Amino acid sequence: MKGLVLAGGSGTRLRPLTYSGAKQLVPIANRPILLYVIDNLVDAGITDIAVILSPETGTEIRSVLGNGSDLGASFTFITQDRPGGLAHAVATARAFLDGSDFVMYLGDNLIGTKIREPVTAFRERRELGAWVMLKEVSNPSAFGVAEVDESGQVVRLVEKPKEPRSNLALVGIYMFRASIFDAIAQIKPSARGELEITDAIAKLIELGGRVHFSHVDSWWLDTGKKDDILLANDTVLDDWLEGAIVGEVDSASSIAGRVRIEKGARVERSVIRGPVVIGAGATISDSKIGPFTSVGEGVRISHSTVEHSVILRDSEISNIPRLEDSLIGKRVRVHPGAQRHRALSLMVGDDCVVELSKD
Repeated sequence: MKGLVLAGGSGTRLRPLTYSGAKQLVPIANRPILLYVIDNLVDAGITDIAVILSPETGTEIRSVLGNGSDLGASFTFITQDRPGGLAHAVATARAFLDGSDFVMYLGDNLIGTKIREPVTAFRERRELGAWVMLKEVSNPSAFGVAEVDESGQVVRLVEKPKEPRSNLALVGIYMFRASIFDAIAQIKPSARGELEITDAIAKLIELGGRVHFSHVDSWWLDTGKKDDILLANDTVLDDWLEGAIVGEVDSASSIAGRVRIEKGARVERSVIRGPVVIGAGATISDSKIGPFTSVGEGVRISHSTVEHSVILRDSEISNIPRLEDSLIGKRVRVHPGAQRHRALSLMVGDDCVVELSKD
């Protein structure tokens, strides 16, 4: 069984952060989202993986993933020449898949459970044409929605229905036989000009294919917006962070809760309240950090309070009384300006300078 990870797209909802980077590489707890996806596939025994790239961000993703040896996988990179929809991405990978069963996984989705069990079940149940993973949501009109029967079969799929008849959303993890290509060949682009995977699965059902589903009982996070990233960071830190002090902490500092301080990082005269992760080479001085904060590699924070935020690598925050609910890009400088201002909530792209008020 092979894997197909979709890591293209333009990341428009995360701009300006994604003007200069791939949305799948935004770090959650200091680790790119995409690596959590690869972990889940490898845990399920799927190591031969194709990664669908866009021309704009493909080089960056190739650089992060490498040849896969460090992750226990082998990667084949395929460039999708245009954003033609999920079914178009599947069709683009047909030569790689070469008739194999496969798991398709959206590269910017995080779930709090392993896919090992449904993958095993799909492998064994040869009568099934596809398997989808579903999660109950409060706003089904924002997602592809599945209608199911009592036997566990999907009977209908609708993409972003105006009047949804179900609250079961597709979470972006699908398992297919090669028969999905016959279905894709018979669908037409949607109103937005894309080949929808929901239409392809609906056609598969129409052609007599059986589609089973399983519930995602844990959390599922679509990391498309700033608040989604912060929520994902909170959740991963809370559920998965393993505390460890590898860097240096001076005697004037206080560490409470689950905190990970990476090699080369230094904490001086500061209070760190977990869950918090501090990346390699970061420096925290005369500050209060956390809870629910990820500080990237090489970040410098001094005389500041930072809470519930994600700070990407090589940024600098100095003399800020309170920074909270913020997503800060790489190489950003945040420091006082001419006038005083209180709590902040920022989304800042790479290579920016943010000047704030002071006394």
